[in-house]
Amino acid sequence: MGVLEQCVLLFLLHHFTCGYDFPEGIYSNAQYKFVKDPSLNIEKRSSLINKEFESPKYIRSKRSTDQEDCQSLQGFEAKLNNNTNQYAFNDLSGSVSLAWVGDGTGIILALTTFQVPIFMVRFGQSKLYRSANYGKSFQDVTNLINNTFIRSEFGIAVGPDNSGKVILTADVSGSLGSRIFISKDSGRSFEQLDLPFTPMFQISYNPRDANVLLAISNMNELWLSCDFGETWRKLHDMVCMFKWGMDKTIFFSTNLNGSCSDRGMLDLKKTTDFGKTIKTVATKIFSFGLGGKFLFASIMTGTGTMRRIHVSTNQGEDWDMAQLPPVGHEEFYSILAANDDMVFMHVDEPGDTGFGTIFVSDDRGTVYSKSLERHLYTTTGGDTDFTNVTSLRGVFITSILAEDNSVRSVVSFDQGGEWVPLQKPANSRCESTAKDPEQCSLHIHAAYSIAMRVNVPLLPLSEPNAVGLIMAHGSVGDAISVLVPDVFVSDDGGYTWLKALIGPHHYAILDSGGLLVAVESSTKPIKEIKFSTDEGQCWHTHKFTDDAIHFTGLASEPGAKSMNISLWGYRDNLLSQYWVSFTIDFKELLTNICEEKDYVQWLAHSDDISEPNDGCMLGYKEKFLRLRKDSVCQNGRDYEVNKQHTPCPCTLDDFLCDFGYYRKENSSECVEQDDLKGHVLEYCLQGKTEQLQTTGYRKIPGDKCEGGNQPLRKVIDLSTNCASELLTKEKQTVGRLSSSAPIVVGVIVVLLLSIVAAVLLIKKYVCGGRFLVHRYSVLQQHAEAQGDGEDEALDTNHTQGRNKYTFHDDSDEDLLE
Repeated sequence: MGVLEQCVLLFLLHHFTCGYDFPEGIYSNAQYKFVKDPSLNIEKRSSLINKEFESPKYIRSKRSTDQEDCQSLQGFEAKLNNNTNQYAFNDLSGSVSLAWVGDGTGIILALTTFQVPIFMVRFGQSKLYRSANYGKSFQDVTNLINNTFIRSEFGIAVGPDNSGKVILTADVSGSLGSRIFISKDSGRSFEQLDLPFTPMFQISYNPRDANVLLAISNMNELWLSCDFGETWRKLHDMVCMFKWGMDKTIFFSTNLNGSCSDRGMLDLKKTTDFGKTIKTVATKIFSFGLGGKFLFASIMTGTGTMRRIHVSTNQGEDWDMAQLPPVGHEEFYSILAANDDMVFMHVDEPGDTGFGTIFVSDDRGTVYSKSLERHLYTTTGGDTDFTNVTSLRGVFITSILAEDNSVRSVVSFDQGGEWVPLQKPANSRCESTAKDPEQCSLHIHAAYSIAMRVNVPLLPLSEPNAVGLIMAHGSVGDAISVLVPDVFVSDDGGYTWLKALIGPHHYAILDSGGLLVAVESSTKPIKEIKFSTDEGQCWHTHKFTDDAIHFTGLASEPGAKSMNISLWGYRDNLLSQYWVSFTIDFKELLTNICEEKDYVQWLAHSDDISEPNDGCMLGYKEKFLRLRKDSVCQNGRDYEVNKQHTPCPCTLDDFLCDFGYYRKENSSECVEQDDLKGHVLEYCLQGKTEQLQTTGYRKIPGDKCEGGNQPLRKVIDLSTNCASELLTKEKQTVGRLSSSAPIVVGVIVVLLLSIVAAVLLIKKYVCGGRFLVHRYSVLQQHAEAQGDGEDEALDTNHTQGRNKYTFHDDSDEDLLE
């Protein structure tokens, strides 16, 4: 087996909806990459009990704890055999990349690559295949790209929505520029275009207009095309990173000193007219990012290596400083999730601890409350198990590092308000490795386990249109185990779990949750696939081939609406290995379209639907129509989630602990921190000093409760000006300087010096020298330990001048992308 065949499998999947995270392309662009070594395969992608309701209209059928109650589907082998299609690829490539072109089109492009580096020169061959029937058959269309070698690290760039746009980036030796192949008809034809630059990364589409492209060259130049690559215009030199904003807005960081490695000395610029005018919206930035309505910029302090985050909700026109604990050069911040309502922020602990604290923001992204301590997040740019469960609102799963350095899983059902262990599955026993069987619970294997080389083929999986469903690898004990994990399934958003499959598996959700498929992860060749029509309660086995294959991965159309699944692998012959795919269409197995009788009502976040207040989560109840477990039918591609909202009266469950308050362990009451008792809470927001009057609670962002218990909380405008001493906005239009430029520059310098002096006077005498009057106790400890001299003159009894919030070298960018 060659060197290239020892590469680790990467599973790159971008959903049609971006959810809470920040992929570079917020559009339909599902890609997989498989290599020929299954032993190295990695595909990267509370305590309520679910009782049975007495009323028949709520019964979804009893949950089995084993497979003795399962009844075999009649005649499924013959039906699936007739709908299993095999395709053998006639090449010896070490890797294959797949990409779906559009939603529901059935079009797949497969790019196979064979390359060998010899004496600093790379030789290779690419072949391009196209399928128009979900992978049941392929056509070799390599001639459409003139047999050119395609840069496999760039993959296949597919345009947003169903635009049919495709870009392949070629490798052209000895050229100052580069070459791309573009398709406007979903890969039926390609046009060759020469670029005036060599791309450093994959070319990026404007999420709202597939004809508009951006690229950074290997010389760090930012290039724009408004006609799908026909012509290009250079926007700026020395660009380190860019992000698409709304409409025509582009944000990018740049350094006039000529080095992107000089982090902390970058300028953040934006253009709202595709580069005709450009202005600077922040200086001395370390990194920046977008999430929901928020624009974040990590700003260096005046002295030392400390950094702070500023937040803007109007595209960089105005900024506020986020109220978070400080981090230094070796610590970092990472945005775990964000939408228009709130932000989840991880703040690293000083030292190489491997953990930090999760904070959640208010709806302005500035004031944060502590959500979870000892959150596992390894080193800078490391791995976190933080998982947004997209199949049920408000649910997040992650890992904590316990005092004994064991890793444990916790779940939040209320958007970070409270975290609890996952319930032990009824059909599982506590593993023998557990130190304390009394503390036995389910622990989920995710990114950290994969990094530790535990045999975990897939990350936890959920889909927005498969309500309540989660598939994940896990172990049962008092902490996560290094033993071989099993596959667990939850059908109620993580409240209860069922051990579904023994040992690690590759898995996928099809037909909006009506069909689950899985393939055992093994170093041995495989012949069988497993499937379930009742959300993982019963599994059936289908032998899809008599001639086993070395399995490399599953591939299914994004969105979990398809009924087709493809298994990819390779076979050996005497002299070589060749790729083969099997596509199984389950439509002929589930021939009946689901009718009204196949669905029942289900109340989310509930164990007793008859209780008036049961199921209230984030201010309202949600009732769904979901399939009966014993219904063997297909939801179909046109299926849409049916749900009803009912508002709930407010209770303390709808509130987080306010700034300066915390919940004691095993308590729902928010109590004031000792070092804040008797202090007035003030902070600077949008240039005005505001005073916070609170009884310790603030509503969870996005919570829709009405009336009921409303704890007192007031924010009073003190009509006093204030400003952040860190952020200097030098908004400027890029253009040609006139002959009066030296005079203008001199006037600007004088004005800036005057402004700086005024800010210092306002800060010292008008605002009493206070940027913040309140702080967390840990902030003071960190600040004193780090000794940031900038704030030493401030009144440490009433200020939080060291409330640092910065991003570290890798994580800042990774989580802000």
